[in-house]
Amino acid sequence: MIYEFRTYTLTVGSLREFLKRFEEGYEHRKKYSALAAFWYTDIGPLNQVIHVWPYADAAERDRVRDESVKDPNWPPKVHEFIVSQESEIVIPSAFAPEIKPGNAGPIFEMRYYQAKPGGAIHQAMKTTEAALAPRLEHSSLAFAGYTEHGSLNKYIHIWPYESLNARADIRKKVVEMGIWPPKGGGGNWLSQANKIMLAAPFSPIQ
Repeated sequence: MIYEFRTYTLTVGSLREFLKRFEEGYEHRKKYSALAAFWYTDIGPLNQVIHVWPYADAAERDRVRDESVKDPNWPPKVHEFIVSQESEIVIPSAFAPEIKPGNAGPIFEMRYYQAKPGGAIHQAMKTTEAALAPRLEHSSLAFAGYTEHGSLNKYIHIWPYESLNARADIRKKVVEMGIWPPKGGGGNWLSQANKIMLAAPFSPIQ
């Protein structure tokens, strides 16, 4: 399976209308394939939406996109609100759960790390997997994967929390316990960033 992460930066003040029009269009688009998630940012880079589409492989993505753009209701009529667009094809890590519908958040933290070129991303996956089990005793992981197309050598991991306070408490606890972040992995990264996201009303994962 692959996931396409599409990140759009919107004009200031347009989020509510963008979501309304996207949802209207999605009612027609979902007969071709369903969303995995749709988030919008609340902390970090503002005025962004992130929609995540799962596909069996690149061939299915091409077929579905070719079919859906023939639908008069897709893409949604939101072009006037878009400042920039980015698309990344992300390969799930071996330890990553599938993004499934249901209540997981409502707070989602997306952390994205830029790995050094030359195989560091795969070494980082091994380090992360080795340390993950005790970390998952404190909160769940929604997704983890690395980019195959788009911004290369990027590791994306998404953590749901019931509140910002819960996030802060859990992160403080796992650091104090010495179980997270994974030991020995820091040398693989060039940069790190994060954003706090909320799910749109029509997002399958909430």
